[in-house]
Amino acid sequence: MPLDFSKISSPSSASTVIDPRDLFSVLPAKHSKYAYLRDVQAQVLDKWFERRTAKDLRLKMNTGGGKTVVGLLILQSCLNQGKAPAVYVAPTPYLAEQVVEEARSLGIAVEDDPRSTAVNRGKAILVTSIYTLLNGISKFGVGTPAIYIGSLVLDDSHACLSTAESQFTLTLPATHNAYAKIFTLFRSDLEQQSSSALLDVEAHEPHRLMLVPFWAWQQKVPEVEAALHESRDDNEIKFNWPLIRNHLQQCRCVVGAGQIEISPRCLPVEMVPSFVQASHRVFMSATFSDDSVLVTHFDANPKEIETAIAPRNANDIGDRMILVPQELDPSVSDDDIKAALAARAKTINVVVIVPSHYRAKYWDDVADLTLTADNLRDGVDALKKGHVGLTVLVNKYDGIDLPNDACRILVLDGLPHARRGIDAIELGQLLYGTRLGTGQLVQQIEQGMGRGVRASDDYCAVLLMGRSLTGVLFSNNGIERFTPATRAQFDLSEQIGEQVRQKGITEIDKTMDYCLDRNPEWSKAAKSALLDSQHELGSSDLRVAIARRKAFDQYALNDKGGAIETLQELVDSEVDVRVKGWLMSELASYTNSVDTVKSQQILQSALRLNRGLAHPLTGIEVSRLAAKAEGQADASLSFLRRTYGDANSLIVGVNSVLDRLSFRPNSYKDFHRAMSETASILGFASQFPEELFGRGPDVLWAIGGLQYFVIECKNEATVSTVSKKDCNQLAGSMNWFTEQYDDSCGATPVLVHPSAVFEYAATPPPGARIVTTDKLESLREAVRDYCLGVSSIMKSATTQQAATLLAQNQLTAGTILQSHASSPSS
Repeated sequence: MPLDFSKISSPSSASTVIDPRDLFSVLPAKHSKYAYLRDVQAQVLDKWFERRTAKDLRLKMNTGGGKTVVGLLILQSCLNQGKAPAVYVAPTPYLAEQVVEEARSLGIAVEDDPRSTAVNRGKAILVTSIYTLLNGISKFGVGTPAIYIGSLVLDDSHACLSTAESQFTLTLPATHNAYAKIFTLFRSDLEQQSSSALLDVEAHEPHRLMLVPFWAWQQKVPEVEAALHESRDDNEIKFNWPLIRNHLQQCRCVVGAGQIEISPRCLPVEMVPSFVQASHRVFMSATFSDDSVLVTHFDANPKEIETAIAPRNANDIGDRMILVPQELDPSVSDDDIKAALAARAKTINVVVIVPSHYRAKYWDDVADLTLTADNLRDGVDALKKGHVGLTVLVNKYDGIDLPNDACRILVLDGLPHARRGIDAIELGQLLYGTRLGTGQLVQQIEQGMGRGVRASDDYCAVLLMGRSLTGVLFSNNGIERFTPATRAQFDLSEQIGEQVRQKGITEIDKTMDYCLDRNPEWSKAAKSALLDSQHELGSSDLRVAIARRKAFDQYALNDKGGAIETLQELVDSEVDVRVKGWLMSELASYTNSVDTVKSQQILQSALRLNRGLAHPLTGIEVSRLAAKAEGQADASLSFLRRTYGDANSLIVGVNSVLDRLSFRPNSYKDFHRAMSETASILGFASQFPEELFGRGPDVLWAIGGLQYFVIECKNEATVSTVSKKDCNQLAGSMNWFTEQYDDSCGATPVLVHPSAVFEYAATPPPGARIVTTDKLESLREAVRDYCLGVSSIMKSATTQQAATLLAQNQLTAGTILQSHASSPSS
């Protein structure tokens, strides 16, 4: 047979060259499409080669910049340097298959079996997914290494993070026999936190979550361990239990929505020693706006990841026009946007990413395809092959590629939902609106925005909708958290959008044609906007991540005093009061193991800074709510000017609040917060007694003149009558008010419920008012009209003008319930 001399080694062959640039040029069997390296690839490879002796490196390249080729060349160089085995880790098995295809086109040998002889001898790169690497029965070994890793590339690191979190989180459904055992252990502790919330948890109300108090959890860890050990071979447990069993004292336990969730404060990745002990690790991503998670989740070396490897410029990103229709014209409705997109989808692929199955139903009447985890792969393949129409993706903001005609219009409809219960509590309750919470949300938004452009010559129009999403971007300085290239595109799009401001959905829709039809003037402006865009090489603020990781590791090594000292120093340096309170609760948890009394004292102090935390054992003294001293109109103007810098921000921010003021599932926390924010907008004071004190109403408004609204929110209800249970809860809240406030104070019981009709056995408290579906809508419109009126005179508005606008919209203390609530009926 004829000999193939391309397979014969030589001194300059692909198996000996270590400079990745030279390595690329000598690859003997690469496809003709790889005629040369792109500039951005060459720049990154040069910088990596200079720092190749470091254990941990952070690498930033825009989507479509050729990260896969870079990662494969890095690993081949590592093999040639003797750093074998080399492992390429993708976020999903599907993306791992794409890496294998690219490697074979390059002529680089790859395998997908961790035990492959070629991999262990350094003759091939192992390509696998994060699921295979990090799990309780990992082929790489758990507790002790079964497979050594010399060099590792973690691609799309932030997509890998969410998977890693789920792998280190043990979730027990209510049907599992260990559920009842563990729930019984903590029932009384949960009841002390909130008896009404416990009733919802026991009824398996969707999305109702409670965090087990840390002192109860730590005390009963042996019983939890016994219950889980007994079922250790069950499918619900065996993939997670080995990863967290040595760290139960440092875990949080969340109960609710028909399951129990147990997760550590940081990921104990040392349980997969092959990953932690790898000689060289490269973390690659396009969206490193918050790289602190590399420290808390993957135990990356903070010093070594402090400065990223990146191309000189960040202008190689695909062309995106990013529009926010409801910011450009607040009168634009969701229905307006949906109709415009349905028309577009007749000729091009439109992809809408929604946070939940509930929101997906909104698009059912125009959707040609809805994709969930079960049919995601086939659906993405269909989009890549041709015209599908309008496709809805459910809560999939990362880990998929939709290049070229697969997606010409990408829509992000609403904020991503937290995948884990602990994240829902921390992001939705403890850290919402803080720099930490906003940073995490914006990063997820940007990841979603990156699905539609996968190369520098790709293009896509991006629409951001859902007032909760736009509220994060415009009210919390979220836009500044975008990476430089995305921020440059957003700034240009804003300038374009100014020309169609207040002109309705038709003009906004037409604007997209400049991008979609490749208008030369738009293309020139788009390239110019990116011309000077550069990657931010410095890391984000790592102080919190470094200290939390250090304390976690110290505690795990039984250096409890060191862990407490580390967290105390962090608490002392923190200036954001809500973040400080959250960190103090973590400090209290660590302190509990050595001094239970001091732990409770710390928690008491923390609660003054962040009211969403657990209630101390000693309980909380009820602090009586007082009305705003300056009067309603003055208080309203002061709040609006302080919270929103200009008229546009005011409208966007208020629309975000009102969007959350609606009847829908998975929203009770958002609804409570929106009710409180609405009180502030109108110049009233508010409080969350049930959350703060374990008893009382969901929300309490102080409206002046020693008068109050005692408000119970049933915005997740779907029934046509008010049940006896809900009625009794409102009566119980009125009893609480009578106990806590003297006879000089008066209160009106208010129930938010779709219906004002009470069951036969349900007797509403005297004077009760019901905010029904229709009345809630009238309240929303009244608040919106009031704020529109203020926005037009925001800087010059007088107290009298604000008072007049409040009166015109029936939003004064004396008129709001008469106009925007109903009397009970039977």
